[in-house]
Amino acid sequence: QVQLLESGGGLVQAGGSLRLSCTASGRTSSTYVMCWFRQASGTERDFVAAIPWSGDDTVYTDSVKGRFTISRDNAKNTVYLQMNSLKPEDTAVYYCAASTFRLIITAASTYPYWGQGTQVTVSS
Repeated sequence: QVQLLESGGGLVQAGGSLRLSCTASGRTSSTYVMCWFRQASGTERDFVAAIPWSGDDTVYTDSVKGRFTISRDNAKNTVYLQMNSLKPEDTAVYYCAASTFRLIITAASTYPYWGQGTQVTVSS
Protein backbone atom coordinates (compact mmCIF):
# COMPACT_ATOMS: atom_id res chain seq x y z
CA GLN A 1 0.00 0.00 0.00
CA VAL A 2 0.98 3.60 -0.61
CA GLN A 3 -0.18 6.57 1.43
CA LEU A 4 -0.08 10.08 -0.03
CA LEU A 5 -0.25 13.28 1.98
CA GLU A 6 -0.68 16.67 0.31
CA SER A 7 0.09 20.10 1.73
CA GLY A 8 0.49 23.66 0.55
CA GLY A 9 -3.01 24.69 -0.45
CA GLY A 10 -4.58 27.96 0.59
CA LEU A 11 -6.12 31.25 -0.49
CA VAL A 12 -4.26 33.46 -2.94
CA GLN A 13 -5.12 36.42 -5.13
CA ALA A 14 -5.21 36.10 -8.89
CA GLY A 15 -1.71 36.34 -10.31
CA GLY A 16 -0.17 34.85 -7.20
CA SER A 17 1.67 31.60 -6.62
CA LEU A 18 1.40 28.49 -4.48
CA ARG A 19 3.47 25.34 -4.21
CA LEU A 20 1.79 22.05 -3.42
CA SER A 21 3.67 19.10 -2.00
CA CYS A 22 2.75 15.44 -1.85
CA THR A 23 4.78 12.97 0.19
CA ALA A 24 4.42 9.24 -0.30
CA SER A 25 4.92 6.60 2.38
CA GLY A 26 4.60 2.84 2.45
CA ARG A 27 5.55 0.91 -0.69
CA THR A 28 7.00 3.95 -2.38
CA SER A 29 8.97 1.82 -4.82
CA SER A 30 5.63 1.28 -6.54
CA THR A 31 5.02 4.96 -7.23
CA TYR A 32 6.47 5.17 -10.71
CA VAL A 33 4.16 7.86 -12.05
CA MET A 34 2.95 10.61 -9.75
CA CYS A 35 0.51 13.27 -10.77
CA TRP A 36 -1.92 15.95 -9.74
CA PHE A 37 -5.63 16.12 -10.44
CA ARG A 38 -8.10 18.79 -9.44
CA GLN A 39 -11.80 18.89 -8.82
CA ALA A 40 -13.84 22.07 -8.74
CA SER A 41 -17.22 22.09 -7.02
CA GLY A 42 -19.79 20.18 -9.05
CA THR A 43 -17.34 18.94 -11.66
CA GLU A 44 -15.39 15.80 -12.39
CA ARG A 45 -11.83 15.22 -11.25
CA ASP A 46 -9.55 16.49 -14.01
CA PHE A 47 -5.94 15.73 -14.84
CA VAL A 48 -3.48 18.58 -14.22
CA ALA A 49 0.08 17.27 -14.52
CA ALA A 50 2.14 14.08 -14.24
CA ILE A 51 5.76 13.08 -13.88
CA PRO A 52 7.46 9.69 -14.22
CA TRP A 53 10.17 8.33 -11.89
CA SER A 54 12.93 9.70 -14.11
CA GLY A 55 11.54 13.22 -13.96
CA ASP A 56 11.62 13.45 -17.75
CA ASP A 57 8.65 13.65 -20.12
CA THR A 58 6.32 15.59 -17.86
CA VAL A 59 2.77 16.03 -19.09
CA TYR A 60 0.41 18.96 -18.48
CA THR A 61 -3.16 19.75 -19.33
CA ASP A 62 -3.31 22.65 -21.80
CA SER A 63 -4.86 25.14 -19.39
CA VAL A 64 -1.84 25.09 -17.05
CA LYS A 65 1.04 24.88 -19.53
CA GLY A 66 3.53 27.66 -18.96
CA ARG A 67 2.10 28.42 -15.50
CA PHE A 68 2.45 25.18 -13.51
CA THR A 69 5.56 23.04 -13.05
CA ILE A 70 5.58 19.52 -11.68
CA SER A 71 8.76 18.09 -10.16
CA ARG A 72 9.77 15.30 -7.82
CA ASP A 73 12.47 14.45 -5.30
CA ASN A 74 12.72 10.67 -5.22
CA ALA A 75 15.03 10.71 -2.20
CA LYS A 76 12.24 12.41 -0.25
CA ASN A 77 9.41 10.49 -1.98
CA THR A 78 7.83 13.85 -2.70
CA VAL A 79 6.24 15.43 -5.75
CA TYR A 80 5.66 19.16 -6.08
CA LEU A 81 3.37 21.37 -8.11
CA GLN A 82 4.57 24.95 -8.47
CA MET A 83 1.62 27.06 -9.54
CA ASN A 84 2.28 30.56 -10.86
CA SER A 85 0.03 33.21 -12.42
CA LEU A 86 -2.95 31.64 -10.71
CA LYS A 87 -6.44 32.38 -12.05
CA PRO A 88 -9.83 32.13 -10.34
CA GLU A 89 -10.63 29.16 -12.59
CA ASP A 90 -7.76 27.27 -10.92
CA THR A 91 -9.85 27.14 -7.75
CA ALA A 92 -10.38 23.49 -6.83
CA VAL A 93 -9.42 20.70 -4.48
CA TYR A 94 -6.08 19.39 -5.71
CA TYR A 95 -5.35 15.69 -5.35
CA CYS A 96 -2.07 13.84 -5.58
CA ALA A 97 -2.20 10.41 -7.19
CA ALA A 98 0.29 7.65 -7.91
CA SER A 99 0.44 4.54 -10.02
CA THR A 100 2.75 1.68 -10.80
CA PHE A 101 2.40 2.13 -14.55
CA ARG A 102 5.43 3.11 -16.57
CA LEU A 103 3.29 5.17 -18.90
CA ILE A 104 1.59 8.42 -18.04
CA ILE A 105 -2.16 7.99 -18.29
CA THR A 106 -4.45 10.95 -17.68
CA ALA A 107 -7.57 9.04 -16.67
CA ALA A 108 -8.25 9.30 -12.94
CA SER A 109 -9.76 5.82 -12.82
CA THR A 110 -6.37 4.25 -13.57
CA TYR A 111 -4.67 5.58 -10.44
CA PRO A 112 -4.94 3.30 -7.39
CA TYR A 113 -3.38 5.62 -4.81
CA TRP A 114 -4.80 9.00 -3.80
CA GLY A 115 -4.21 11.68 -1.21
CA GLN A 116 -6.97 13.37 0.74
CA GLY A 117 -6.81 16.59 -1.28
CA THR A 118 -5.87 20.17 -0.50
CA GLN A 119 -8.02 23.21 -1.25
CA VAL A 120 -6.70 25.93 -3.53
CA THR A 121 -8.79 29.10 -3.75
CA VAL A 122 -7.87 31.94 -6.10
CA SER A 123 -9.70 35.20 -5.55
CA SER A 124 -10.25 37.74 -8.31
